[in-house]
Amino acid sequence: MGNSFNYPVRIEIDYPEKLDKLSSIFRIFYAIPVLIVLSLLAEYLFPAVGLMILFRQKYPKWWFDWNLAYYRFSTRVSAYLLLLRDEYPSTDEEQAVHIEMDYPDAKNDLKRGMPLVKWFLAIPHYLILCFLYIAVTICSIAAWFIIIFTSKYPKGMFDFVVGVMRWSLRVNGYAFLLITDKYPPFSTLP
Repeated sequence: MGNSFNYPVRIEIDYPEKLDKLSSIFRIFYAIPVLIVLSLLAEYLFPAVGLMILFRQKYPKWWFDWNLAYYRFSTRVSAYLLLLRDEYPSTDEEQAVHIEMDYPDAKNDLKRGMPLVKWFLAIPHYLILCFLYIAVTICSIAAWFIIIFTSKYPKGMFDFVVGVMRWSLRVNGYAFLLITDKYPPFSTLP
């Protein structure tokens, strides 16, 4: 990924040249099995990671790897549901959704008390993201109709939806994955 912005959480989704009309029409029904799998994978590790950073100044690599794999999978599912990609979401292959997260050096890069307040500091982001999620929903509905008639996702709408996903992932990386103390930018740009 050739990002000019160097935030510890990065996402890119390859733009599809053509999307399948029939798959797009019935997407919500096709997604039911993968949504069931995703719902069974709960994110219970946030409190444990927070406690590890707070008391031991450690971020166990296997927890980081689990969180990275989970977010890669859930983002593939989101991209599929939002009609950004036609490939059925794989539980383990990267496909066309590229997520990178930098493994933190907990002793040097993460302050001990920050896990207690990061969720609170992220509230302004989540307030803005609520409105952006509404816009993403509207864009996705409009894109659904456009795809049915043209087999194409309008590039500007595609970039907007991916940008909101990028912003959301950065905020989650800061507030709940706890992989950085660097406050996320108020931006959808890469």
